[in-house]
Amino acid sequence: MRANYRMQRLFVEPTLAANVDFEASRDQFHYLANVLRAEEGAEVLVFNGRDGEWRARLSYPTRKRLLLTPLEQTRPQPAASDLHYLFAPLKAGRLDYLVQKAVEMGAGVLQPVMTQHVQGKITSVDRIEANVIEAAEQCGILGIPEVRSPRRLEELLQDWPADRRIVFCDEGHDSQNPLPALGEIEERKLALLVGPEGGFSDAERALLRGLPFVTAIPLGPRILRADTAAVAAMAVIQATIGDWK
Repeated sequence: MRANYRMQRLFVEPTLAANVDFEASRDQFHYLANVLRAEEGAEVLVFNGRDGEWRARLSYPTRKRLLLTPLEQTRPQPAASDLHYLFAPLKAGRLDYLVQKAVEMGAGVLQPVMTQHVQGKITSVDRIEANVIEAAEQCGILGIPEVRSPRRLEELLQDWPADRRIVFCDEGHDSQNPLPALGEIEERKLALLVGPEGGFSDAERALLRGLPFVTAIPLGPRILRADTAAVAAMAVIQATIGDWK
């Protein structure tokens, strides 16, 4: 069932059940009451990443309190996306964009990876989580991807589960077409690894290419920025061996 984009969507924390009301947070009160100027009896869509999406009615028991009452479920909770997105952090503005697009493209786990040539850094996991929620609200997504703490690439690979294949974008690949390599992948547990603007170091590329659970793919004849490469790689993966297929 497709999302209803005509109604305002709101991520909430409480459990959702019919006629069990809950109070809006301070930020939600400000947004609904002061920004949107939603009136008594207005309706919004709410979701919490667990109980599906619900149509909820607003009420104001006092001037400074706002209650939301779920009325009916509009969409059931889908199965969580199983695509892991491993990325070298970028500078703040482009990192926000990258996170939002990863959510839109169906990432289920976001794992920052510190590489030798990484240029950005993760100053706050909370900021990434806020971007995840905003993207989910805007794009009709019900599952909230898990955001993990940054890890060094070498450390991450040491205890990587052998049944989850890593697809990594290799700017030094001999070919330009990713489809043949993707077509040979049999696993359905997948992770996408995109490096920093400076690319992977020679040592990192050698390490990745030497692991049996890693597949290297090119992304065409043009040099792509890291955030563009992420969207392009997710699109081709989802279209060939992911949930678009």
